[in-house]
Amino acid sequence: MSHAPEATGRGIPMWPKDALRIAFGIIWLIDAVMKWLPGFRSDYMSTIMGQAEGQPGWLKPWFDFWINLQHPYATFFAYLVAVIETLIAVALITGFARKTTYLSAIAFSFLIWATAEGFGGPYTSGAADIGTAIIYAVVFAGLLTLSAYAGPARYSADYYLEQKISWWWRVAEVRRPATAPRPPAAVPSTAGQARAA
Repeated sequence: MSHAPEATGRGIPMWPKDALRIAFGIIWLIDAVMKWLPGFRSDYMSTIMGQAEGQPGWLKPWFDFWINLQHPYATFFAYLVAVIETLIAVALITGFARKTTYLSAIAFSFLIWATAEGFGGPYTSGAADIGTAIIYAVVFAGLLTLSAYAGPARYSADYYLEQKISWWWRVAEVRRPATAPRPPAAVPSTAGQARAA
């Protein structure tokens, strides 16, 4: 039994990408727990509406759309954000449907950045940062790229599901995992036939 670190097809150890995914999942889980607290639900609409203030006039229709959509159902949307963040955290930690999770989380992070974080703005004198959700989107894009480069993740639910469900790689992997090469088929020996002739 070899004790060499398990590596991907490109000579990269597998565990660092899994460790990064799991650590990021724990960060998302902490954030998701905070979304289940009553303070988040009570301040949800005021946060969205507050981000619309001070934005350029050409962004007013964008923020008005989201405010008008969510205001009558603010509690529903607050719970929806909590559920989505919890699902992303659990999927990251367990390694479930990684490709689908990364792509969905990129879209969700961008949506949060473009609404609740007001595109990180308003960009005025004294603005300090561009918001965190856009950075989350970049991290998810990095995880997706790392997954494409390094291949299947051994320490994930996907690894085991891909062995049981033939099409699961389409949900989990950026590209089809390489299969082990088959040994060449045995060629019948013609040596005995040549001697008989």
